[in-house]
Amino acid sequence: MIEIPSDLHPDLVPLVFLLGNWEGAGVFDFPGDEKANFGQEVTFTHDGRDFLEYVSHTWVLDSEGKKVRPLESESGYWRVDKNRKVEVVMIRDQGVVEVWYGELADQKPQIDLVTDAVARTAASGPYTGGKRLYGYVKSDLMWVGEKATPDVELRPYMSAHLKKVVDPSEWAKDLKDLPDDGIAFFK
Repeated sequence: MIEIPSDLHPDLVPLVFLLGNWEGAGVFDFPGDEKANFGQEVTFTHDGRDFLEYVSHTWVLDSEGKKVRPLESESGYWRVDKNRKVEVVMIRDQGVVEVWYGELADQKPQIDLVTDAVARTAASGPYTGGKRLYGYVKSDLMWVGEKATPDVELRPYMSAHLKKVVDPSEWAKDLKDLPDDGIAFFK
């Protein structure tokens, strides 16, 4: 179930499905890099203003699903206008700053984005742009990213399936009449 926080800026209601902490795994595969399974943690938060704050950390996983090393980190800000047009400003640990534009799909929680501007530091790797698709499917967040460089045409390179992480304190606030010993609850 998707809840709309009372202090959410009204313009952000179409993006409410993104709010929260998400964790999951995916696949990374791009020419010139080693193919890998990765883990991911994503957080979308708000502070009442007209944007969502976004933070993502990924790391390579070994064959047993244990963290091996960091893969990519990024953070940014997401906005949506009254016509369901989405804009994202994002910075990546690799020395890349991006401006993304896209839109929410009609009648479903799905966002298509494409880079409009890319700025890179001298230390960053080659990168010319990308596309992303985010979707809220059966209470999970799924996404696929495409990437292009001067030598590689736009192609999928990362995708993940994320599950919402629920803080137990959120459950506890709904247990107002739980007996002190806990046993009576089962009788």
